[in-house]
Amino acid sequence: QVQLVESGGGLVQAGGSLRLSCAASRRTFSTYAMGWFRQAPGKEREFVAAISRSGGSTSYADSYLGRFTISRDNAKNTVYLQMNSLKSEDTAVYYCAATYQWGIPTRNKNEYEYWGQGTQVTVSS
Repeated sequence: QVQLVESGGGLVQAGGSLRLSCAASRRTFSTYAMGWFRQAPGKEREFVAAISRSGGSTSYADSYLGRFTISRDNAKNTVYLQMNSLKSEDTAVYYCAATYQWGIPTRNKNEYEYWGQGTQVTVSS
C-alpha cells in the first residue's frame, strides 16, 4: 500500500500559476503510474493528467493540454502538476492517485488504487 500526500494548493489570481506536489510514502514509487484528478463542487471527479512509471509517457485531458504539465521525480518519490494560465473554472480540489498499470497511463479514475486526501486550488477572477 502507498500513502499519497498532496501539497501546493492555495489561492491564486486568474492568469497565475501554481505547482502541486504529491509525495508518496514508499520507495517503490517508480512501480506506480501516477495521475492527477480534480473535483469541483457539485461535479464528478475528472481526469487532468497522468504519467507513466518512468515518466516517459504522459497523458492530458484536452482542457489542460498546453497549460498544465505533469512530471515526476522517482528519486524523491514525488509527482508534480505545474499549472499555468489558471482560470476561475480551474477552482477545485486536486487529487493525486497511483496505479500499478503498465504502458500508457490510464485516464480512468476507477483504475487507480490509491488516492491522496486532496489539495484545494482556488482561482479568483
